[in-house]
Parts: sequence; structure tokens; C-alpha cells
Amino acid sequence: MRLTKYIPSPFVKTAKIYLWGLCIFSVFRLMLFINERNRIGSTENLPTIVESFIMGLRFDTVILCYILALPFLVLTISYFLNRFQRFSNLFFKYFISVTLSIAFVISAADIPYFKHFFSRLSISALEWMDSPSFVFGMIAEEPLYWLFILPTILILWLIIRKVSKISQMYAPRTSLHLSILFTLLGAFLLFAGIRGRLAHKSPIRVGTAYFNQSAFLNQLGLNANFTFLKSYLQSQKSENKAIQFMDTEQAISLTQKYLNIDDTKDGISREYMADSSSSKMKNVVLIIMESMSASKLTRHGNSNELTPFLDSLTYEGAYYPNAYAAGIHTFNGIFSSIFSLPAIYRRHPMKGASIKEFDGLFEYTKKKYYQTIYFCTHDGQFDNVEGFLTANYCDEVIASDDYPSEEIKTTLGVPDDYMFRSATKKLNELSNNSKPFAATIMTASDHGPYYVPPYFIPKNSETKKQIVEYADWSLRQFFESASKQSWYDSTLFVLVADHGAAMNASYDMPLSYNHTPLLFYSPQNIPPSINKEMAGQIDIFPTIMDYLNLPFVNQTLGINLNDSFDRPFIYFNGDDKYGVINQEWFLIQKQDGFSGLYKYREKDLNNYAEGNVSKIDSMRQYAEAQLQTYQHLINN
Repeated sequence: MRLTKYIPSPFVKTAKIYLWGLCIFSVFRLMLFINERNRIGSTENLPTIVESFIMGLRFDTVILCYILALPFLVLTISYFLNRFQRFSNLFFKYFISVTLSIAFVISAADIPYFKHFFSRLSISALEWMDSPSFVFGMIAEEPLYWLFILPTILILWLIIRKVSKISQMYAPRTSLHLSILFTLLGAFLLFAGIRGRLAHKSPIRVGTAYFNQSAFLNQLGLNANFTFLKSYLQSQKSENKAIQFMDTEQAISLTQKYLNIDDTKDGISREYMADSSSSKMKNVVLIIMESMSASKLTRHGNSNELTPFLDSLTYEGAYYPNAYAAGIHTFNGIFSSIFSLPAIYRRHPMKGASIKEFDGLFEYTKKKYYQTIYFCTHDGQFDNVEGFLTANYCDEVIASDDYPSEEIKTTLGVPDDYMFRSATKKLNELSNNSKPFAATIMTASDHGPYYVPPYFIPKNSETKKQIVEYADWSLRQFFESASKQSWYDSTLFVLVADHGAAMNASYDMPLSYNHTPLLFYSPQNIPPSINKEMAGQIDIFPTIMDYLNLPFVNQTLGINLNDSFDRPFIYFNGDDKYGVINQEWFLIQKQDGFSGLYKYREKDLNNYAEGNVSKIDSMRQYAEAQLQTYQHLINN
């Protein structure tokens, strides 16, 4: 009370409601924890549980700051004008009472929802509302739910009384300077609270809560209001609308045919058994190179000598000159390379109110007792990568928080060569654990803002060319260092781009944006070869499993490139359109119905769509059947 006489009343009232809100949200989190305590395994200790509750305070803060922002503004305006106090107090009272009541009801409803679905509340719950009487009857008849309904009623009564009391609180006016200072402080705290993080690259995301391998404790830190609102906003984005190219059964049947899958009841599942011989390659390092279009390589016609080292590698392993990235965004490249699933228009597969589990490289190697790890240069929360991969069997994500602050040069974090040096040290540690490792390394230097370290001397004068030279030099440093390590000879290296760059924009979809190098490299185990069949990022995971000679069930849309079966086409995405390509033809199919068919090898700009309807139909059907099958996998 002594302090509040020096602090303007809008700040005091807002702070008190915030603290009360945190306490009540924590009560609901505790209720959820008690109700689901049987999900706590032997590996979850008290510090980890406490960390989940602390994480929960961050998500609770986001919701409370959203609720408090407008009342704080109204109270502040009234305070400085010294007018409309009655109106501002009434607005504060009723707005806070209503919004907090709704927020706490959602938190209460989340407890039985989580019990049933093992997922925090989302708009999927609204599907129950097709039969409200059934839903409320089911809840009313379950005695356990009354253990949460009655405390919720008590909490609502308590908070309404408390808000009413706080709204009527009188505080003497303080000095103008203090009033301005606390107003600015309050505004900053509310803004920071809404973002949930001080890092400027990315606000708080669902994936922020995923900090360990416990699926329950990761979700415990979330706030049901956050996941509910996030799922609603995600559902309203056009890119997240379900596609409907054709009937699902027809799509699966066609996909089975296209991927040479026997017609089974398991859809596209096909089991691969390891052969009797064992592979000499135990580890795998997947390197996803930022913006490394095939068009930047000398062997693909670039005359600027940007990538001498990468070019040399492509002659020393199994190289695929006709490989294509699934999309044009980094998140597409990460997702498709690890999980062998395609891109659908603008859909972001790693974001969302709930994180799905996907089959892929990390899951199946972890099942074989591999250590799984992901390296990037920047904020791990960007694109929700850290949370998504942690929920999908990645043991550890090394990001900007793991590097010395003085080594972070731009928003994109540390330079590539520093990340590679750190990765080498970490892989040395993992190799000493007597278990193999599956690592993914995502570079970033070839993306603005560009940073060319002063110790690297480029040949070109143009920054965009210099940064490609630097990216190639960094790759050379990594391989020269790795070749001296004990694990090098038993490691499969896979090199691919996340996407390319719009260098040769002859068509509406620049092929240089999706055309990527794809190399499987292990000098002691893989002889040099040029494989001209069509390939894609989506084929990486099954092919890795074949090289490592590990059994797995392939439920992806990728194929093992070492099989005798070849793809007739490969397809890829460009936000509002998709492309399909073979050795001769390139089809661009836009969402507005436009079809463009081009002889891309000849750089022919003529559209041959009019006289080749059957060819377009076959190419469209090939892509759309598999995209529709992917939609079915997501839905189910």
C-alpha cells in the first residue's frame, strides 16, 4: 500500500489482475497435472515438472496481456485526462470479468478434452457442438468432471468479486514524471508479454513449450486459450484449407500404382526389411544448404566458379542432377527432407495449435537406438522448428542460444563455418557414446542479411556471389575437419538444398528455385555415379534407410532411389501453384486453373498446353493423387 501511492492506478490495477490471473491459471494447470499424473514416467523428475509449470507462466502471460492491453489503455487515457473515471472503471470491471471468465471456462473445459484426446483444446472441440445435448449430458453424467466443474464455478465467483473490488480501488494521483514512466513501463511489459519472448526473430509458439522428450510435460506448459485461438487462426488461413483434387480412395489407388505399391489395406505402407549383410555406414549427416540452387554449380552451367568444393563432391558420390526441392521455403525443405512428405501450397507443416507426429528419419533411427540431433545457426523457435522436431524424436536442437553471444553476427545467428565447427565437436561427443547418430545440419549464410566474415577472401566482387563462395568454403572446412574424425569413414553424408533461388526466371515457376543438388556421399562406401532419374527431397529418408540397411515401414510419399523402380515425374510447390516435371516436359498448374506446358530443356517459352491435353492430365493426376493422399495422411 505504501508503494501504490507512488504508482499510477492503471498500472496497479492491471498488475493486480495479472497476478491473480497467473495464480488461477496455475491452479487449472495443477488440476490438469493431478488428473493426468499417471502419464508421468520414471524418467520425468521434479525439476522437469517444475520447468513445465514455469513454461506455463509464459503462456499464461501471453493470454493475460492480450486481455489486459485494452483495459490498460482505457484506464490510462482516463487517468491522464482526469475525466471519465466512472466509465473507465466500469469498462475495466465488466471487460475483465467477462474475458477472464471465458478464459477460465476454456481452461476448465480443456481438462476433460485433454483426458480424451491427449491434446490441448483446439477448435476441433467445436465439432462436438453438432449435438450439444449429448455433449453436456456426457459431461454431467461423468462424476470425475464435477471435480473440475465445481472448483471452476467457485473460481469464477471469486474472480468476479476480486475484479469488482480492484476496479473500485482508489489511488491518489502521482507526479507526471512517474505517471509517464510507469505508463511506458506498463505498455512495454504488455507488449513483451503478448510476444512471449524477447527474441525479435520469432514470438512465442506452441513449439516453445516442447523442451524435453515427455509428450505430456511438453503440453502441460501450454495454455488452452492459446492453443484454441491459435488453432482457430490457423484454420482461417487459406493455405490450411484441406485440398480436394479427387476422391481419397481414388487418390490412394493411383498413388499405389505410381509408387509401385502392392494394393494392401494399409494404403501406402510398405515394409522394408534389412538384408543379411550389414552396412559399413552407421551414422548419417544430412546437410540442408540454404538457397543452394543447382544453378549455382559449375556442373549445371554456372560460369562464376562459386562452388568449387561442392562441385568436386558431386563427382565423388551418388549424384542426382534431376532432383527437386518440395517447396520454395526453408520450412518446406526441412520438413520434406526429414519426413519425405511434399508441400501443399502455402501450408506450413510445422506450425499449428497442435504438433503432429510424422514418420521420418529421426523416428526410425531413434527406434534403432540412434542419437538424433539438429543444428541450425539461428533462433530455434523460428518456423517452430525446435518444438516440432523435439516432438518428432529429435533428442537435441542446437540453435543460437547454444552459441556464445559474441559469435552471433546477424539475425540469422552465427556464420556457417562456426556452426560447422560446433557441429563437429558435438558429433565427436556423440560418437564416444557407443551409439550411432543421425544428424541434420541446416546452413543459413546464403540468405539475407548477408555476412561474409573478414577472414574469408572471396574472388567475386558482388555480395550475393561472395556469400555463395563463403557457403561453399564453409562446407569445405567441415569436410576437411570431419575427414580427420574417427566416425568419418562410417558416416553417410547427404547434401541437398532447402530450396534454390530465382536465378533463371524463364517461367512463372523459376526452375532454379526448386532444382537442387542431391548427393549421397561416403567415399569409402559409395562409388561415384550419375543418376539421371527424377528425384526429390521426399526421396531422401527412404534412400538413407536403404544405405544404412535399417528396416522400416515406409508410410511416406518418398521412394528408395536405389530401387530399380524410377519415377516418371517429380512434383513440387510454389505457394499458389505446383509444378510437375520429367526429362522433357515441365507443367505449371496454378490454383486459378491455368496450365502451362513447356519444353524446359530447350528453354522454350511457348506454351504447348493446347495440343497436349492428355499429357497434362497424366502429369496433373500424378501430382494431385499423391498430394491428396498426403492430405488423407494429415487428416488421419
